[in-house]
Amino acid sequence: MSSFTVNLGQTIITANALSVLNPIDVQHALDRHACGDWGELCESDRNQNELGLKNGLRLFSVYRDRNNHRFYVITEHDRSVTTVLMPSDY
Repeated sequence: MSSFTVNLGQTIITANALSVLNPIDVQHALDRHACGDWGELCESDRNQNELGLKNGLRLFSVYRDRNNHRFYVITEHDRSVTTVLMPSDY
C-alpha cells in the first residue's frame, strides 16, 4: 500500500450497488481506494494501478462488504469521477 491520497472526484454509486451494499462498507472501501489499498486485486492488476497513478490512467479496486458481496471501485483516468458498482453492473 502506498502513502498518498487519490483525488476521487465526484463519487457515484450504481442503483444496484446502492440496494445491496452497506453504506459504511462503501465508505470504508472508498477510503481504502483513495489511499492505494486496492483490495482483492491480483499482482498484475495492482501493478496496472501503480502505472495508472504515474501515467494518469484509470484505477480499479475490488472489495467485499460485511455480507461478502464483491464490488468494484473505479476512478476515471482524469480523476473526475469514482464509481462504486457491482460486478454485474460492469
